Amino acid sequence: MTAYWIAHVTVTDPEAYAGYQALAPEAFKAHGGSFLARGGAHEVLEGPELSRHVIIEFPSLEAARTCYHSPQYQAARARRDGACTAHIVIVEALS
Repeated sequence: MTAYWIAHVTVTDPEAYAGYQALAPEAFKAHGGSFLARGGAHEVLEGPELSRHVIIEFPSLEAARTCYHSPQYQAARARRDGACTAHIVIVEALS
């Protein structure tokens, strides 16, 4: 069943975050992920303002989980440490 990786991010160091952006998409692609939303215009209706919102579709919850824990994604993640605050969840789609 399809699953979604949802990330809400506030970038605090754009230069360092660019290192993450250079590596992470290949990890997503390697696990069947495809971007549905990536930055762009947004409107916060409730809660704190976060500067970036990303939704990635995966073929399954397990694929999204495997991607997150993969060496390829963890290498990308290490590049964003200290460059942002992030809240990331994966959620299974409705059947």
